[in-house]
Amino acid sequence: MPLLEISIVPVGTDSPSFSSQVTDEVRVIKEKNLKYEVTPTATVLEGAIDDLWEAAKEMHQKALEVGLERIVTNINIDHRTDKQMDMNKQVDKVENQLR
Repeated sequence: MPLLEISIVPVGTDSPSFSSQVTDEVRVIKEKNLKYEVTPTATVLEGAIDDLWEAAKEMHQKALEVGLERIVTNINIDHRTDKQMDMNKQVDKVENQLR
């Protein structure tokens, strides 16, 4: 399954905090029943590429709908076609090598 990492950062708000924004974005992911992991700086989603693109688009739009005048959305996609992968296996490989 492809992985998509997304970070949506509001610019020019009165507060340096944006956890409520992240919460709204995770709600979009949950509505789409996608597997995800929230990290301190981004959110990683796993699923079919079309579903990931649609979720990213909706998350971006959601940030604008709450009244933000400017946002910066960063997206990274890890998409392998030679073998199956998922976010847990990727993390497990690194953890196992550290042992």
